[in-house]
Amino acid sequence: MNKRLGGIIHAYQKYDPASFPPPSEPPPDLVTPAFEQALMYGEFRELSEEELARAVRLDPSQIQGLGPSIDFLKAMLEERKRKILETYESRSVQKKARKAFHSAAKDVRVPKKLAETYRQAINREQPYLLESLWYRAEDQGGSLSTDLLKIAARMGDKHNIEELASKYEFTGNESMSVPKALEIKEELEKIDELLKQLEEAAKSAQIGLIDMDMLSEFAQPGDMEQLEEMRRQVENLIREEAERQGLQRDSSGQFRLTPHAYKIFQGRLLERIFSELAPSRSGRHQGNVVGEGAVELQQTKPYEFGDSVANMDIPQTVINALLRQGDERPLRLRGDDIEIHKTRNHPKCATCVIMDMSGSMRYDGQYMNVKRMALALQGLIQSEYPGDFLRFIEMYTFAKLRAPGEIINLMPKPVTIHDPWVRLKADLSDQNVSEAQIHPHFTNIQRSLQLARQNLVNCDTPNRQIVLITDGLPTAHCEDEWLYMLYPPDPRTEQATMREAALCAKEGITINIFLVPSWSQSEEDIRFANRMAQSTSGRVFFTSGNNLDRFVLWDYVQNKREIIA
Repeated sequence: MNKRLGGIIHAYQKYDPASFPPPSEPPPDLVTPAFEQALMYGEFRELSEEELARAVRLDPSQIQGLGPSIDFLKAMLEERKRKILETYESRSVQKKARKAFHSAAKDVRVPKKLAETYRQAINREQPYLLESLWYRAEDQGGSLSTDLLKIAARMGDKHNIEELASKYEFTGNESMSVPKALEIKEELEKIDELLKQLEEAAKSAQIGLIDMDMLSEFAQPGDMEQLEEMRRQVENLIREEAERQGLQRDSSGQFRLTPHAYKIFQGRLLERIFSELAPSRSGRHQGNVVGEGAVELQQTKPYEFGDSVANMDIPQTVINALLRQGDERPLRLRGDDIEIHKTRNHPKCATCVIMDMSGSMRYDGQYMNVKRMALALQGLIQSEYPGDFLRFIEMYTFAKLRAPGEIINLMPKPVTIHDPWVRLKADLSDQNVSEAQIHPHFTNIQRSLQLARQNLVNCDTPNRQIVLITDGLPTAHCEDEWLYMLYPPDPRTEQATMREAALCAKEGITINIFLVPSWSQSEEDIRFANRMAQSTSGRVFFTSGNNLDRFVLWDYVQNKREIIA
């Protein structure tokens, strides 16, 4: 019999080729931690190599021997902890600490006017009462203040030993002195902290989390050298991957964000945002509107007056004529034979994003959400709507155009005046008045709208909009050459802001207000946003700061659909 090729093919139950793990894990995400740090601190604090290593979560299997080494160190620490608990007992040392405390308190002579407070401090065992007595005893002279310090020390020992007995279960028979018990408490707490660090390092390979100096008190030198070598491996891995992902180091060893890193971060932002939005939808580009445009589709339609013959489907047109005319020659085309390719119309959209960077935006890190949204919106337009016009405006006491590369370094302005009633004005035409002399933390919506209008009015598209992100009422405005800073918000500032909003509406510019929460926000802030939206036929969105990027991007995409329709 001839030997036949082939063999047995096994069908493995629950095997899914799509979800089967790849032979190697994807590279760690270094760009996101770097950008999150930059969003929080801007250019005022650099990201070091050590900080990046602490922030990145790695696959522990990529570090050879990491798992067994960490397991060995954990077992060594747990064994040390077990021996301590099995050696000592805690009842006797609690009695010693209590006796020492009461003995020290009994020998002190306190003046009559301080006696009641002293008695309460001892009976309640309250350190803050002893501290207040110590300040008052300084005026009495003598040794009272020294005696009170000794009592406070004995009270602290008693509390620490009671905490030791309640936190750990001692099962041995050997008694401890008070100093010995405090040493053991410190040692056990160090072991617990190291075990927690090792547990986290086993999950994320973040060896930088481990306190090497503390661990060296318990581990052998050889084990420490092995762990140190692994730490160097992790640093080298992160350094190489950082260069691949667009993080460059300067001469001082700090990381710098390159355009490649921006592109990666924006792509991940968009992926996260659109994965969270409307999961039941088939995609974010559904429902394309067809009309006279440049992108040709497979679908066709009968010719209508005004259609361009450049988009004619010639094969289908000839077939229609043959079906109607048969074998008759010559072939003559009629209007109802012509089929035209449908085209997709992509009109341009011009947008100005006004980012509030006034002093109040520091609350709950709202400025970080604003910057994250701006980077995501820029990434969306660059990748999917490259013909659109986009400008970013930083709003504070002034308003300034900002390039996309400057967004990451924007920070809320420091509050430089804390008076509850502020009525200031500055003559901007005076050459002796500089921006550095003017309080920067006010909110100048009027000037920001004006700058946005000036940038949008000359765009060759009727689809123009302003995205205004703020947390409340305007507190500054410009009138001719004068800049007014008025707090609490003044009707004069609101009137100037409304006039500028009306000019935007007259130019056909839609104002979309995204109102984010703030500690100082009141019902009047919400009413102001509603008044502006109603008077200009605009819209108001009430969002939490964490959802700002999601709301703005989704509204941008939806708005483009509405504009096309």
